[in-house]
Amino acid sequence: MGKPTGFMDYERKTSRAQEPKERISHFHEFHQPLSREEQQKQGARCMECGVPFCQAGMMIEGMASGCPLHNLIPEWNDLVYSGNWEQAYHRLKKTNNFPEFTSRVCPALCEAACTCGHYGEAVTTKENEHGIIEYAYEHGLAGANPPKVRTGKRVAVVGSGPAGLAAADQLNKRGHYVTVYERDDRIGGLLMYGIPNMKLEKSVIDLKAAVMQEEGVEFITNVNVGKDIKAAKLLKDYDRVILACGAKNPRDIYVPGRDAKGIFFAVDYLSSVTKSLLDSDLKDKKFVSPKGRHVVVIGGGDTGNDCVGTCIRLGAASVTQLEMMPKAPDTRAADNPWPEWPKVCKTDYGQEEAIAVFGQDPRIYETTVKEFLKDKNGNLTGVLTVRLEQKKDEKTGRMALAEVAGSEKKIQADMVLIAAGFLGSEKYIADAFGVKLNERTNVQTKAGQYATSASHVFVCGDMHRGQSLVVWAIREGREVAREVDVSLMGYTYMTVQ
Repeated sequence: MGKPTGFMDYERKTSRAQEPKERISHFHEFHQPLSREEQQKQGARCMECGVPFCQAGMMIEGMASGCPLHNLIPEWNDLVYSGNWEQAYHRLKKTNNFPEFTSRVCPALCEAACTCGHYGEAVTTKENEHGIIEYAYEHGLAGANPPKVRTGKRVAVVGSGPAGLAAADQLNKRGHYVTVYERDDRIGGLLMYGIPNMKLEKSVIDLKAAVMQEEGVEFITNVNVGKDIKAAKLLKDYDRVILACGAKNPRDIYVPGRDAKGIFFAVDYLSSVTKSLLDSDLKDKKFVSPKGRHVVVIGGGDTGNDCVGTCIRLGAASVTQLEMMPKAPDTRAADNPWPEWPKVCKTDYGQEEAIAVFGQDPRIYETTVKEFLKDKNGNLTGVLTVRLEQKKDEKTGRMALAEVAGSEKKIQADMVLIAAGFLGSEKYIADAFGVKLNERTNVQTKAGQYATSASHVFVCGDMHRGQSLVVWAIREGREVAREVDVSLMGYTYMTVQ
């Protein structure tokens, strides 16, 4: 695959990012793609490694290694190298419904497992994927292709995030009639309102939704299933129902002062900013402005980073990010060998921007909030933090985080964003359909299956597996579609990988 000596002949080269102080002036994507010729050189770096871990998608030590979609990565890297972009697109689409999304927001599990990366620098697989899908749109390859035969079967999909969209896309292509219900005013779920515009331009989602609509998928927005429309009606009107509602029950921080004014959940904040941006270019002011305010973000993951970048763009006076865990090493540790997911420190775009604007990394490690401080009117004035250290629990024998006595510190803050993850699905939708939940409040199914405890009701995505990546959501959408097809037809020729 690729050029036999390509990984020696060409150095890894990626798209150029706009400088932090320039890009914080807007909410647009800020990478300048490589030229087509340069991208082909990057495809040439894909070595004939024998065992392509990049497409394995297996779990090692509890972490995913390689692409969960089992993308045919060496094949389309070779096609990119040879300039056969059209065939590369067809190979890519065999396993991935939405490369226009994953090539922008996926953390590139494929590159972390790249054999070339074991000895040097990984192949730019994610950017090669982006080059393929952009070529396809530019040359009319990614347009609508409606099914020629319809089965007469009807399927309702509740939720239009990546899992729901993948399920809808697969079932529609199979010939079933598919209707997608979305409680928000726009299609996309967390793709639309949970991921900021600078990571994923919303026109990309709108374009793909329009293609799916032309292919026959029906989208119904502003309808909250379980509240605006009863579950019984969907079960009566459709042969099968798929729940793809995500895991949007945010984890809270229960410490003194939690009732202070100025504390918000990160996903609600990001959603309000994106909606205002799309509705009025922020002119309607229907979001909490951080301008001139001292912001503390609780959580060190992707959502926390997105909050940092968003607040900087909106004029925050300062941004501090609290992370409970210790700082990861800058390079792989001896106990974290390839092809495991590399547990190394990553400085993302938001942190880069904070360093450029404020002169320092916003992250404070091994720290949590002990108390929210407020004035006599209940307004947030600061947070009292405490250092954490790992200690062995005497009862269980396991390592756990414990407070360091006397390490309390006050940080000025008049706005806090809680980005501490999610606790599972929202209970009202599960109750509406009468499906059982497991101990993690995800919808319960048999291992490796998607049928719920309720007849004709299936589940996929974060609502099924818990908060996870877009690429896992797409895989679950493809797998539930196959299971639904079997339940409807008694057989299937739909492929998952």
